[in-house]
Amino acid sequence: MKLMNFAVAALAGLVAFSPAIAQDYKAEYKVSTVVPAPFPWGIAADKWVELVRERTNGRINMKTYPGAQLVAGEQTKEFTALRRGAIDMAVSSTINWSPQIKELNIFAMPFLMPDYKAIDALTQGPVGEDLFAIIRSKGVEPLAWAENGFREVSNSKHEIHTPADLKGLKMRVVGSPLFNDIFSAMGANPAQMSWADAKPALTTGAVDGQENPLTIFSIAKMHLVGQKYVTLWGYVADPLIFGVNKDVWESFTPEDQEIVRQAAIEAGALGVAEARKGVTKDDPSLIETVEGLGVTVTRLTDAERQQFVDATRGVYADWTGKIGADLVKKAEESVANR
Repeated sequence: MKLMNFAVAALAGLVAFSPAIAQDYKAEYKVSTVVPAPFPWGIAADKWVELVRERTNGRINMKTYPGAQLVAGEQTKEFTALRRGAIDMAVSSTINWSPQIKELNIFAMPFLMPDYKAIDALTQGPVGEDLFAIIRSKGVEPLAWAENGFREVSNSKHEIHTPADLKGLKMRVVGSPLFNDIFSAMGANPAQMSWADAKPALTTGAVDGQENPLTIFSIAKMHLVGQKYVTLWGYVADPLIFGVNKDVWESFTPEDQEIVRQAAIEAGALGVAEARKGVTKDDPSLIETVEGLGVTVTRLTDAERQQFVDATRGVYADWTGKIGADLVKKAEESVANR
């Protein structure tokens, strides 16, 4: 009898200290995103949730909250809410976190990244490592990269071939001062607003155009809100970051941390593939689909593109100082050596 009692006690002790149940985990972890599936952004977030739930046998239960609803649609306030613990986790655009982390503006430096290899050179190289260290120092554990894509410009008025074609156009831009500076330098009238406010503004004609990846344009049916002209200029890219509040992260066992991180890496790879689908030289199917909707898609010549580069050099120089000359130089070297 004593032997049995000892065995029961020993088993109870093992269970009590089992890594799988040692922590007092939340019943639900809230994951903030801006757009849901079928956008590549939402697909990546949903995949992360799915993989973590499966691999922890439901021990870590995550739920996505799209539309930046956890911050009342104010997507540029997401990082602050995540850092303070009002949000547990997020899959977020570097643009949306850039008001709090100025170094993330590196991805919005006009015409820094000419192709997808350049994006990869930054996110998967020393620049990406530096950025993750900065984010970590501010109370959020960064886990992996995904992608929203190159941001193309559209409008309801006419084709855009040169900066002169942007002059006087009212353009919706994201809530980042750098975007405001870029469009102002080209003669446009930028209006900063959240994604939740963008489509109504386009519908009513309060703004003439916007800039977003072509996947956003297609899935959101932007052609139905007057956006009849798209120019493929790839002026900036929009990587996404999987992040976890520091306290939440530290509450997980090392084993669960590894599960959550690896799931983010795999979900991020899926998100990148989805974001690039149909918009490459090898696969232009999405571009062709957009053209099939009656949208005029303009492809710039090298000379036309150079005019946009020249028009934004002053902005590039100004923001080099704001972001940090060393980081910008490291980014330029990574792109050159890609």
